[in-house]
Amino acid sequence: MRSTIDRAGRIVVPKPIREAANLRPGTVVEFRVQGGHVEIEPLPLTVSLQRRGSLVVAVPEADQLVMRAADVDETLAQLRDGSGEQDPVE
Repeated sequence: MRSTIDRAGRIVVPKPIREAANLRPGTVVEFRVQGGHVEIEPLPLTVSLQRRGSLVVAVPEADQLVMRAADVDETLAQLRDGSGEQDPVE
């Protein structure tokens, strides 16, 4: 797949690649140059642990988009039937 860098240096990541890498709006990514290639890696979400009643929960330090119930159901279904594995995108 191909994309073009615009004058401001922006690149549109093609939808199949965004989906395969689980890149969502607001995802923080790190760029590296390795062996003449540019690598883009999504960074883990920064969280703090907070006590909520008798539980300790991980709370994101920055605002996050809320997943729709349908997204959660679809993800669970994929994990349960084994189809959650993504083929590498070429």
